[in-house]
Amino acid sequence: MKPAFSVIFLTTLIGAAQGLFLALFTAQSYALFNLLPAQNSQSFYAVGALLVLVLSALGLLSSFFHLGRPERAWRSAAMWRTSWLSREVIVLPAFMGVVLLYGVAHFTGWKPTVTTLPYGLVIDATVVLGVIGTVLAFALFLCTAMIYACLPFLREWHSPLTVVNYTLLGGASGFMLAAAFATTHAPELTRFYATWALIITLLGFFSRGASLLRNDRLKPKSTLQTAIGVKHPRIIQKSMGFQGGSFNTREFFHGQSRATLRSVKWVFLVTVFALPVLLLTIGLWAASPGALPLAFAVQYLGLLAERWFFFAQANHPQNLYYQAIA
Repeated sequence: MKPAFSVIFLTTLIGAAQGLFLALFTAQSYALFNLLPAQNSQSFYAVGALLVLVLSALGLLSSFFHLGRPERAWRSAAMWRTSWLSREVIVLPAFMGVVLLYGVAHFTGWKPTVTTLPYGLVIDATVVLGVIGTVLAFALFLCTAMIYACLPFLREWHSPLTVVNYTLLGGASGFMLAAAFATTHAPELTRFYATWALIITLLGFFSRGASLLRNDRLKPKSTLQTAIGVKHPRIIQKSMGFQGGSFNTREFFHGQSRATLRSVKWVFLVTVFALPVLLLTIGLWAASPGALPLAFAVQYLGLLAERWFFFAQANHPQNLYYQAIA
């Protein structure tokens, strides 16, 4: 498939936003059980929620460049009963709305008690909003990934690993950003976030590696003979059959060589996994806080390459027919 940079930025930006919100609420949940120091400063969660909203808004904005008629974008939610894209269009604004309320509640100190659990655990409004936001964050990961995983004819995408990878890679970038954010706003949480970022990044490496191994072993169910209905043992396409390009030849093939795909694959394996893990280790054990923002920046750039490869690797069945353009 031809990678669309608008979708690449959409999925990576909102993935980081979801991961960052999960990181924020994870720390709040740990503090609720006295496993982490509570953040009495109103700015930590409020500014963190603002970062989530900025990333989500940038991702939403980038998606409009993928639309032929942006003024009709509202219609994309109409098929929510059957379309994962429509569900994503509904869940994303809902997630952003809850994050906004979460940030405002922390900023204003509006924390009315909702209920008190056994052992004196007080559940206030921010905890309820955090739980709802967490559910919406995971629902958004599911909706975004299922847009691609639900397509059986694109076998590279049609796998549960697609959902797992979107969730883990988004979570890794979000916790990585949380670690960088904590270095200035909550230094006592830096090690907590960096450790979880390291764990999720390693889990993402194993899941993404599993999908790469799986896709490398896929064998086409069709051949050039079955694509055109001719049983001759040797068929070579010399031309696409048009005087100019067509939608099929423009949108269903990336136009890059196999060597380019191999290079991009190794680039993202190094920049999404190897370098961030090294920088996280330096930040954790060498007490170098500057390594953590660099780890996030490197990993995000690597995720752009990873997402490009994700789209480019998908081989549309029509490419059996249009194997050559000139």
